[in-house]
Amino acid sequence: MYFFLVKPVQVILVSDRCLNQQKGLPRVPVPPLWKTCEGYLSALEPIIEEDELKRAKQLVEVFMKGGGVGEELQRSLERKACNTDNWTADLWGKLEYFENRSPVVISTNLPIVCPRLDFRDKQGQIRCAAKIIIALLEFKTTIENETLPAENLGGKPLCMEQYSQLLSTCRIPGLVRDSVVFHAKSANPPKHITVVYNFQFFVVEVYHNDGTSLTVDQLCVQMERICNFTSATNTEPVGILTTLNRDSWSKAYLSLMKDQTNKESLSAIERSIFTLCLDRAIPRESDKYCTCDFHLITHGGGSQWNSANRWFDKSLQIIVAEDGSWGLNLIHIVTDGTVIMAFTDYLVASMKKPEMIQASILPLPMPQKLHFSVTPDIKEIIEQAKRSMDGNIRNFGLSVMVFDHFGKNDLKAHNMSPDAFIQMAIQLAYYRMNKQVCASYEAVSQRMFRHGRVSLLLSTTSVSAAFVKAFDDPEKQNTEKIDLLQKAIKTHKENIKVTGGHDIVAHIIALSLQAVENKIPMPDIFRDISYKKFLNYQLTTSQVKIHLCCFVYVDECFGYSSCYSVHNSHFVIEMAASNTDKRRSTHHLIQNMKDALLDMRALLEQTPRAT
Repeated sequence: MYFFLVKPVQVILVSDRCLNQQKGLPRVPVPPLWKTCEGYLSALEPIIEEDELKRAKQLVEVFMKGGGVGEELQRSLERKACNTDNWTADLWGKLEYFENRSPVVISTNLPIVCPRLDFRDKQGQIRCAAKIIIALLEFKTTIENETLPAENLGGKPLCMEQYSQLLSTCRIPGLVRDSVVFHAKSANPPKHITVVYNFQFFVVEVYHNDGTSLTVDQLCVQMERICNFTSATNTEPVGILTTLNRDSWSKAYLSLMKDQTNKESLSAIERSIFTLCLDRAIPRESDKYCTCDFHLITHGGGSQWNSANRWFDKSLQIIVAEDGSWGLNLIHIVTDGTVIMAFTDYLVASMKKPEMIQASILPLPMPQKLHFSVTPDIKEIIEQAKRSMDGNIRNFGLSVMVFDHFGKNDLKAHNMSPDAFIQMAIQLAYYRMNKQVCASYEAVSQRMFRHGRVSLLLSTTSVSAAFVKAFDDPEKQNTEKIDLLQKAIKTHKENIKVTGGHDIVAHIIALSLQAVENKIPMPDIFRDISYKKFLNYQLTTSQVKIHLCCFVYVDECFGYSSCYSVHNSHFVIEMAASNTDKRRSTHHLIQNMKDALLDMRALLEQTPRAT
């Protein structure tokens, strides 16, 4: 499981240096054992059979017994938490990111789709890219000078550390586990970016010797040079290797590193501030929110298009296509949704600002082309990577819907939380398709804690299950259905308030890992089928606040990933899933979602409101 989706929050900027408040942030507490076990059983109740729940209760009782293994593991975790700034960040970093051997493309990287810009040619593409580079360098300066405004939520300061890890960072493949290198605060921090065009990589210095950045016009000159240089070439697409599973990529990486030229080229990419990908436009579809934009930013469209025009291990890739499509692709190891959305908002706003005329006659060094020595073995692995990437794309189901029948204004008139209402609609849509209730979650920010990332809000509850089961039951009266909906929404809102400091999922998993670390026989609670079902999330969901966003999580073992944005009179809803299980269909689920929203609103309209 991966936690890509983060509920948006109304973040307040305060006039304080962004790192001044870091030391005062509290550590994530280790919840009481009894409270987590209680929450664990509550989460199991709607998703497992009655006999399984009875056994789970017995196993929890044994686990919590005074002086037993549960207390021993709890004490061990509490000791560990005292010696680390954030025990949950350490947990997910190790378990879900560094040791995960799936390809990062589609599975773990975070794609952000931005509103299309008004150009349709190479010159427009180059100028847009140059403006984005300038905006990024300005943002980088605020991070380095610690002038980035600190963020505050409900009077509580938020951790700003993720911003400092966003740039000049790269994931490095390893045979057993990956690692991350941070170059921003090194003795010789990078002054260059990498630009990818026609599958070839170039180093572009973005600062003059006096420390000032290149202008938009100067950057346009550099990119025109790159485009002219690579107009006709058949260079091997080395970037496609980063789409492989981590075992295959790590072996290929070690082979590449044996050659000095390759070693220097890889270092230049890894050290760069970020990677800019100048893409060809891929064929478009006719729907309002064209899914091809989502595909382009998520995976590049395939080996015949732009999937090799990437370095998916870079912390930040800016992608700009010739048809006005653009967006970001980021590694999830170092950043989460709220930080990425704030950063994206900054870039989108910067693109709307008028350009300043900055004439310069300073000579510019030619962009440096990075060369790779590709052996026959590596060439064969490149061909394997192409086939693998194209296969993964064929198995990637994605649907996007603009629901314009009503929006948050209508729901608020009924005293309904728009986010909780949509959460119930997603569960109802899934239940109608599958005739069963499933485990689901919504991620909640933990940035009020030191090094805070995200925690999980378990959105399937006994009351939400009762609501979806009752909704199409002809024996139930509308007033009863409304009552169940209101209870489900109230429970969801209450759970959001407590989830930030009490992550049941992280706590349960951390306790099981303590058994491994301390070489204690794995307790029966973690060996039971109920524990597997507890972690088998078929719906991973989130509300996002930016206009177009494709936070996808796709794994053949799990179900659907959904994100949605809420507007006054409409919603934008995205569904993604692996097509390897033919029972899954993002198209059918999103249509069921539309029907569920309409039916739930009709229920509100047909039922007299309490006065």
